[in-house]
Amino acid sequence: MADTEDIAAAADRVITGGIDPTEALRGAEAQTDAEFADNVFKQHEEAINVTRKESYLSATNLLRVKEAKEGKKDTEWDKLDPAQLSDVLSTSVEKGLTNHEAQIRFERDGPNELEKPKRPTFCVLFIIQILNLIIMLLIAAAIASIVVNATSPNSDDPISYVEGIAIFIIVFLNAGIGAFTENQAAGALEALSKLSQPKARVVREGEEVEIPSTHIVKGDVLLLGVGDIVPADCRLVIADDLKVNEMLLTGEPDDVSKFARMKKKKKGGDGGGHGGGEKLTPENMAFSSCMVTNGKSTAYVVEIGMNTRVGRIAKLLQQSDGKEGAAAAAGSEKADIEAPVKAKKAKKKKEPCLPDTKSNQTPLQRSLQDLGVKIGIFAIVVCLIVFIIGVALEVKDLDNPESEPWLYMILIAVTLAVAAIPEGIPLCVTISLSTGCSDMVKKNVLVRRIAAVETLGCASVICTDKTGTLTEGKMTMVKMWASGQDFEITGKGFNPTEGSITYAENGDSAASSPGVVSTLASAVLCCNTRVEEETDPDDGTTKWVPYGNSSEAPIIVAAGKVGLWSKDLEPELPRVFEVPFSSSRKMMLTVCETKNAQGSKAVAEKNLAPFFTEGKSPNFVANVKGAPNFILKDCDSWTTPDGKIVPLTAEDKENVLKKVDELSCQALRVLAVAARVMDEMPFDPKDKNIEMTTDQKFVSIVKQPNLVLLGLVASIDPERDGVPQAVLDAKSGHIRVVMITGDYLPTAKAIAHNVNILLPDDDEDACALDCGKLRPDGDYLSNEEIDTLTKTVKVFARAQPEDKLEIVKSLQRQEKVSAMTGDGVNDAPALKRANIGVAMGIQGTEVAKGASDMILTDDNFCSIVTAVEKGRIIYAGIQKFVAFILSVHLAEVLQIFLCIVAQIPIMRTPMQIL
Repeated sequence: MADTEDIAAAADRVITGGIDPTEALRGAEAQTDAEFADNVFKQHEEAINVTRKESYLSATNLLRVKEAKEGKKDTEWDKLDPAQLSDVLSTSVEKGLTNHEAQIRFERDGPNELEKPKRPTFCVLFIIQILNLIIMLLIAAAIASIVVNATSPNSDDPISYVEGIAIFIIVFLNAGIGAFTENQAAGALEALSKLSQPKARVVREGEEVEIPSTHIVKGDVLLLGVGDIVPADCRLVIADDLKVNEMLLTGEPDDVSKFARMKKKKKGGDGGGHGGGEKLTPENMAFSSCMVTNGKSTAYVVEIGMNTRVGRIAKLLQQSDGKEGAAAAAGSEKADIEAPVKAKKAKKKKEPCLPDTKSNQTPLQRSLQDLGVKIGIFAIVVCLIVFIIGVALEVKDLDNPESEPWLYMILIAVTLAVAAIPEGIPLCVTISLSTGCSDMVKKNVLVRRIAAVETLGCASVICTDKTGTLTEGKMTMVKMWASGQDFEITGKGFNPTEGSITYAENGDSAASSPGVVSTLASAVLCCNTRVEEETDPDDGTTKWVPYGNSSEAPIIVAAGKVGLWSKDLEPELPRVFEVPFSSSRKMMLTVCETKNAQGSKAVAEKNLAPFFTEGKSPNFVANVKGAPNFILKDCDSWTTPDGKIVPLTAEDKENVLKKVDELSCQALRVLAVAARVMDEMPFDPKDKNIEMTTDQKFVSIVKQPNLVLLGLVASIDPERDGVPQAVLDAKSGHIRVVMITGDYLPTAKAIAHNVNILLPDDDEDACALDCGKLRPDGDYLSNEEIDTLTKTVKVFARAQPEDKLEIVKSLQRQEKVSAMTGDGVNDAPALKRANIGVAMGIQGTEVAKGASDMILTDDNFCSIVTAVEKGRIIYAGIQKFVAFILSVHLAEVLQIFLCIVAQIPIMRTPMQIL
C-alpha cells in the first residue's frame, strides 16, 4: 500500500497533465479505492491540499472507466456511479439506446440466453455403448468366427455364419437398449426446460417499450416491477423499495433489499451470527433469473447471456467434466469473475469426437470396468493356452478331419472367448437400470443418467439443502402472541382454508378472540401481498399462489383462517397513506380511513374492536408492523384479553421482549404489530407539494403517544410431511444425512432438530458448524482439518457455493459415496462434483438440472430415500446376477478345456453358449 507521499506525488503528476491518470496511480502502487484515499487525506489535511485529493479520486474513477471501456478486465459494475456507467455503456437513463444501436449490439453479442450443450445423438450414444471392453471382445470373437468360416471348405453354407451373426445381434441389441434409455432421459430433461420470462420492459429512444427478453442487449435501460424475473445482470440506477429473491444464487429464501447507492463491500466476514455476515451479492446489482418481490427499479443492463452470473457458472460446467471445472465454477464472486477470463486466454483444446465417459463414473461402472479388464485378460490367456495345447496335440475337427488343426483351434478359441466373456452382464445391467428408471419416475424421480440409479444404492452420505427440500419452501405462521396470550396456528403452505388458530393452553378455537382478530386485521391492512387460488390448465388442480413479499404471505394466509380477507377489508378501509419498510426504520406504516362510509365504521368496529370501545369513533387508523424491538420503543399501551387498552409498563415491555426471544430461539421469524387511531391526519396525504420528508411524516404518526401494541406473529418454513421419518429411515440404512444451508446457525439447528438430523443426545457444538470456521482467515483449512470436521458435523450453516464443493470433496477423500441435492445456480458446482447430483424439478434452475444426474419432480427429500431403497435393490440384484453368470461361464471354460485335453468332441458350440 502506498504512503502519503506516493499518493501526493501521483496527484501532482495528474495535475500537471504530464502523465496519464492510470499510469500515475500505477506508479504510486496505490490501492485504487476512494475510501482508502479519503482516510489518507483526512490524516494529512495540512500536508496535502484538496485539489490533490480530488485529482487522486478523479484518477481512480478514470482508471475504472478506462479499463471497463478497453475491456482489460471484468468490470466491477457495482463500483461505478451512474455517470460512469452511462459513459462506459454509451447510454442514458432518460433515452436509453437507439433501435439502431441496439440492433448493432444484438448482432455483436448475440441473444440474451444461455447456451445449451449439444445433446449427444442416438448414434453417438450407441457408439459409446459399443466401446465397452466386454462388448469389443465379443465383436472380435464374432469377426474371427466369420473370417474362419469364410476361409473354410464350408464357406458357401449360410449355417456356418450363424454363430458370428448371433453374437453381433446380441451385441447391437444390448447397445441399442442402452442408447435408447439414455436418449429418453435426455429428452425428458429438455421437456422440463422453460423460458424464465418471455418479455421485458426497456427504454429505447426515450420511450418505454416491451421486447422479448432474448433481445435485450448490454446498455439497455431496464424497468423492473413486482413479479418480474430479472432477464439479465443489471446495475441499479433507481431503486424504489426494491426487494429481490436471490435464492437460486445464494440459497437463502429471504428477499434481499436492493439500493441504487454504491457501498464498499465488507471484507473478512465469516458469515457468522445473525446479520453479521458479508452480503453474498452487491446490494446495487440485480442478477439474471432472480424475481422482483417488492418495489420497482430502473437499471442498466451490464451483462447478458453467458456473461451473466448464471451464465458464467453454466459455461464452466459445460467446459468441464465435473472435476477441475466444477472447482473453478465454485461460487465465490471472484471465481465467477476471473475463471471465464482465464478460460478465454487458455488455448482451445481439441474436443473429442465422443463425450468423455470416464469422468464421474458410478461405483458400479468402475467395478464393471475393472471386471471387464480382468475377464478380457483371462479370456485372452485361456484362448492362447488352449490354442497352443490344441495345436501341440494336433487336435482335429471330427466332423472335418481334413481341416488343419490350427484352423480348428481358432474356432475353439472363439468358442472359449464366448464362454469366458459374460456377454449377458451389460444387457442385464442395462435392463435392470432401465427398469429402475421407469419405476423411479413413478416415485417422482427423473433419472438423467441411468447408471446413476445404482449409485444411490451405494450412497453413504446424503448432503441436502434445507429450503424447499427438507422444508416446504413456504413461510408459514405457526405461533401468535396477543393480549398476553399464546396461540397456535395449524396448516402448512399458502392455503388459507386449511388449518385454524387455537389457544395454546387448551386447544380451543381462538377465531373470535379480540386479540387475534385485531392483530391480524391491522397486519393485513399493513400488507401489500395477496394470495390467490389458481387452476392448473393442464390437470385441473387448484393451488394457492402468493404475490408479493414473502414475509407478508404468512400473515395473509393466517388471517384467512379466521375469515379476514384483504379483498373485504381494503374497500371498506381504504389506504390513504403508506411508508414502505426500510432497513433503517425496520417498520412499515399504512394509514386507513374509517369515516368515508357507514359500512367502514362497522368493519372497523368488528375487526379493530379495542379502538372503538366506550363510544369512541376515530376517523383514521395507523397500522405498523416490523421488528419487535423497534416497535416496542414507540408503544405506550397494549390490549388485555377482554379487548381493553391499558398502559404498557417497563416490566410489560421486558416480558414482551422475553417472549420475542423465546420465539426467536425456536428459529421463528417474529414481527410485531401495532396501531394508533387518529381523528385527523397530521398532514394532508393528498398534498403532493407539502414540505415534509417521508421520515418526517412517519415520525408525525408513529413517534407519537397512544401507539398500541397489538401482538406478535411468528413464522417459519416448516418441514415437509414425512421428512423426519425419512431421515430416520436413512439413518437406519447406515446413510448419514448432512444439511448444508445458507441460513443462520440457530435457524439451521432448529430445523435440523425438527427433521431428526440432530437428535436430542447430539452435541450441537460438535454436530453443527458455521461455514465461516472452514475459512477463518479467508482461506480454507488444510484438507486434514476439513476432513476432521466433516466426519462429525451434520449441519453446515451460512454455506457459500465454494463451501458446498469443499464439503463434497472432503467426503470423497474419505471414500464416501455422496449424493448432493440442490436447486440454485450456487449448487451447480457441488452437484457436478458429487457422486450423484440431485436437482429439484419445481424450484430448480436449468443450470442445476443440467449439472445433476437425477431430478426430483416433487422437490421432496422423501423421494431421495425412496430412490436409495430402490437403488439398493437394483444393485443387490445386479451383484447376484454377476456372481451367477460368472460361475456358469467358468464352468463352460473348464468343460471346453477338458474336452480339448481329452481329445473328445466339444460339448457346446458358441451358439449354444450364447
